[in-house]
Amino acid sequence: MNQDTNAPYLSVAELSQAVKRTVETAFDYVRVRGEISQPRIPGSGHLYFTLKDDKHALSAVMWKGMASQLSITPEEGLDVICTGKMTTFGGQSRYQIVVQDIEIAGEGALLKQLEERKRRLSQEGLFDQSRKQSLPFLPRVIGVVTSPTGAVIRDILHRLSERFGVHVLIWGVAVQGQGAAEQIAAAIDGFNHPDTHNRLGRPDLLIVARGGGSLEDLWAFNEEIVARAVARSQIPLISAVGHETDTTLIDYVSDLRAPTPTAAAELATPVKRDIIARIEDNDTRMRRAVIRRYETADQMLRATARGLLHPADQIGRQGQRLDMVWASLDSQLLKITSHHSARLAQVTHRLISPAHKIASSAERVNRAGEQLGRHVQHAAERASRRLGEMDRLLQANSFERVLDRGFALVTNADGVAVKKSSEAAKGAEVTLTFADAKRAARLDPDASVTGGGSVPPAPKPSVPSSDKKRTPVSASTQTELF
Repeated sequence: MNQDTNAPYLSVAELSQAVKRTVETAFDYVRVRGEISQPRIPGSGHLYFTLKDDKHALSAVMWKGMASQLSITPEEGLDVICTGKMTTFGGQSRYQIVVQDIEIAGEGALLKQLEERKRRLSQEGLFDQSRKQSLPFLPRVIGVVTSPTGAVIRDILHRLSERFGVHVLIWGVAVQGQGAAEQIAAAIDGFNHPDTHNRLGRPDLLIVARGGGSLEDLWAFNEEIVARAVARSQIPLISAVGHETDTTLIDYVSDLRAPTPTAAAELATPVKRDIIARIEDNDTRMRRAVIRRYETADQMLRATARGLLHPADQIGRQGQRLDMVWASLDSQLLKITSHHSARLAQVTHRLISPAHKIASSAERVNRAGEQLGRHVQHAAERASRRLGEMDRLLQANSFERVLDRGFALVTNADGVAVKKSSEAAKGAEVTLTFADAKRAARLDPDASVTGGGSVPPAPKPSVPSSDKKRTPVSASTQTELF
């Protein structure tokens, strides 16, 4: 039996807390270098990522308050140095580093990140020459985004005053450090959307400038937020960041890159003396052109005047032409009149006399009337024959012919035919209509058919020989009559 079996034991929570205290005490301040992997910011605003090298990985978290103040953007594969403290996460039995600050691990990592951003923005078309705007020749208002203190703004203002007088609007921003990129982007957007209090309105040209410095010092101008603000600008923009050998991301997006801030002022406005000299030269050339034009016109006028006739001669020539035209007009009028008279005679000869046309039309009308009368007579004869046939058929099928064969029509007091015995009350007065007369009768209330017997049939009257040739009446017709 093990002698340690009676040693006190720890719960899982107690052991986890002990490990947590040990780790946090031993590693309360550490600096770890590695590459950022799988960075993500959920809705909580906290930054979660993994620090890794070629063999190991370390979970890392940066709380919302610290993450919002970062001067760099955590990206996949970025080599960084994280400062913070180690802690454990008991719920999952793992450890992690709580990061308080993140810095780029060397200039090589910055250049790698810069190249990756250049590649991505170039694929989006932000560097295309087709989207770049041309600069105004003589801007009225120039907006400058730079530090309000320092030599850069003084150099720009001095050079602008030497070249041509313009209004300058200065938007002071931080040009390096934490929050500099956001301020620069906000200044560019602000110039593009001025408020109502700005009586000068939107500038005609923008200059984004900064003096020289290291790659880290100029890094704010390599941030993606600044590059996209430059791309959104509807105002032509000149970038002048650093020295001539320095190149930042906004230099590729801007409409024009200046090697220095002073050069940006020179590119923005022309030299006043050059403009005055150009105006004077254009004035001289214009005066000479006007004089030459006047002299040429005077020479042409004199040459034309020498070729002109005296007004009296001109009137005489025009009168002679009028006489010739008048004589020609008389002959032409006579010729035309003769021609039309001959055509009129020909047309008159071909015309038919009205009396002849009336006689011909009357003859056609008479023939049509005779033909119509014949048609009407034939139609009347056909209708008469048809009517006689229908009358004979009607007479043959009339109920009087049925009465002639020995049948009688029974009607009630209202003159309505009684077809069935059930339709007449017992003892009712009826009228019997025979072929030659009508007789009144009363139905016998005692007469009835009982015991399954039947009323003896009446003797069948003899049919005269003359009626045998008449059209027989069908059973259906008898039923309708009686």
